[in-house]
Amino acid sequence: MRPRFSLLDPALLGRILEEAFALLMRPGVQVHGAAAAELLTSAGAAVEAGVAHIPEPLARRALASAPSEFFLHDRNGRACIRYGGDSVHFDPGSSCVHVLDPETGEHRESMAADLVRLVQVAEMLPEYAAQSTALVCGDVPKDIGDLYRLFLVLLYSDKPIVTGAFTASAIGVMVDLLAADAGGREALRRRPRAVFDVCPSPPLNWSAFASDSLVELARAGVPAEIVSVPLAGAAAPVTLAGAAVQHAAECITGITISQLAATGAPVVWGGAPSIFDMRTGTTPMGAVETAMIDLACAEVGKSLGLPTHAYLGGSDAKCVDAQAGMESASAILLGALGGINMISGAGMLDFLGCQSAEKLVLDAEAIASARRLIDGIEARTDSLAVGMFERVGQAGDFLKLADTRRLFRLEQHLPSAVTDRGSLRAWEEAGRRDAFARARARVADLAAAYRRPSLDPATKRRIFDVVEPLAAQAGMSGLPGT
Repeated sequence: MRPRFSLLDPALLGRILEEAFALLMRPGVQVHGAAAAELLTSAGAAVEAGVAHIPEPLARRALASAPSEFFLHDRNGRACIRYGGDSVHFDPGSSCVHVLDPETGEHRESMAADLVRLVQVAEMLPEYAAQSTALVCGDVPKDIGDLYRLFLVLLYSDKPIVTGAFTASAIGVMVDLLAADAGGREALRRRPRAVFDVCPSPPLNWSAFASDSLVELARAGVPAEIVSVPLAGAAAPVTLAGAAVQHAAECITGITISQLAATGAPVVWGGAPSIFDMRTGTTPMGAVETAMIDLACAEVGKSLGLPTHAYLGGSDAKCVDAQAGMESASAILLGALGGINMISGAGMLDFLGCQSAEKLVLDAEAIASARRLIDGIEARTDSLAVGMFERVGQAGDFLKLADTRRLFRLEQHLPSAVTDRGSLRAWEEAGRRDAFARARARVADLAAAYRRPSLDPATKRRIFDVVEPLAAQAGMSGLPGT
């Protein structure tokens, strides 16, 4: 039996969807992209002054045509990430502008070399099924920043990728880059390696960039991950249920646009909602209420039979301390129990603004523990305990049993050295290191053990042929991080 966590009873879930469909008609959703507006109009929606009024039957047809599952593939074409059902995967959080310097503890501007190091660490940790374009590279011109982040991940990783773009011009060239890696656009369509985050602007607003991106991705057969970000109390209703209604309306609109562009296009019911902290004016991603909105939103998506995503595992702490551990581990555990297909946010600090390689390895420990929990408890022997007692009697020396030696690795998750389970004396003899110091050592070990993927020369040439002309056009004299 797999343990599960649910926040919505059927009646409340039904009300959330009922009101979401109502919002699609009144007040409607702003849709500024010409291509998306034309698709909606042709399908029977009224688009007036940039506001689309989408009938429920049209939205329902789109939801029914969206696939209930799809797979992301690694560089070798292996289908290794399932979006659908209760499959659970994790990736590092994306698009941080700062990195935590482990020497000084300062948040400094992230560079290409920092992204490379994070990719190397994530590549070595099996807890991360996917990479992400985790950092914005401050030493790369903004004009090609989105493309360059993806370029570096492709050079240093064989894993699937969670990515996205901040500019309309970047989507097409990023798809070209993925196609160069896959061996052509048709190969990419058959075996997609990346999913693109696409974000509506709360409340109820799909910008021209976001809506046109959905159309382009759908027509290319590249999965889109709708990341709705209702801000409860500021840019969304203050109640958690009300924020979930807004999230559903924004996601349904995006899925409708995607399916009108290409029926059956892979699309994800995702999100990064948050509450608005009324004391500080911040968006606490580590708050339990933020996790609750994420879980409720995912539950709504699951009820529609759709693949799901959420941002969980980030912390609002500014350093890797007890707060960071508390917030991240609890959210990771809740997301796994919720059966969310892709959980983003590991490694993140400061309201998703800063990445830390050390936190990435600590979060991997929490992910491994969460995975053990959702594996549940099962009977691995003919009798649960009676047979063992028959062999050892009341002396209770179970260490001698062959069953103990055979089964302990199945029953127990054995953490890395980042987690201290030794005696006080052993801890003192090892230098009295805290979790952050142990994580630093683990990062160094992983980076030392990392080996760069062996790219086929033709594939490598195709990838560089996409990037080099654009880098030169942006005024770059070299390719940092390569």
